Amino acid sequence: MNGQPLNATVDVAYKIARLVDERGWNQEDFSRIAQLNRQTVHQIMNGGQRKLRNATISACATALGVPVSDLKSLPLERLLARMHDRAPPNSDESLKRLYEQATQPELRAWIERNPERAGGLDEDELDELLSLQGVGGPLTSIGVEHFVAQLERRRQLVHKVKTIAGTELVELLEKLIELMYDKIQPYADRK
Repeated sequence: MNGQPLNATVDVAYKIARLVDERGWNQEDFSRIAQLNRQTVHQIMNGGQRKLRNATISACATALGVPVSDLKSLPLERLLARMHDRAPPNSDESLKRLYEQATQPELRAWIERNPERAGGLDEDELDELLSLQGVGGPLTSIGVEHFVAQLERRRQLVHKVKTIAGTELVELLEKLIELMYDKIQPYADRK
């Protein structure tokens, strides 16, 4: 496993459960958002006594928008205060704007089914989603869920990259990103 004492793991699991509750997510929501098995989420949320793997803690931290180190070391009260200081961009204005500007029936229906996820989109993500509307456009042919899932994945990836960039692994990250960036550049632009 990860070498943490059991009571430290239980403390982290308790923090995760409280932060999930504070966000208003149920176990199924959190399982989907954190991309974790439902049984794992059930054990975390119900105070399971098993040790959490580092990968599980990392997935939870990413979904909750907190660095792993903060999740492990900060007291719950500070994490809760930080969460409230950084309220999700959703608020009612963003959700209202999205619904008002959604002209495509598929997008409106998705918003009505997923108000929490729709409200969690930031301004740039809202703009990108709204720009994909149109008869025969990408939202019709591929689907709203596909694009929103991509936006959510991208947000999680950016969070992970920022977390890694703050560690001693920044040089490795930089090399990896350069390799990938070079790979996607058109051949004509290569030196």
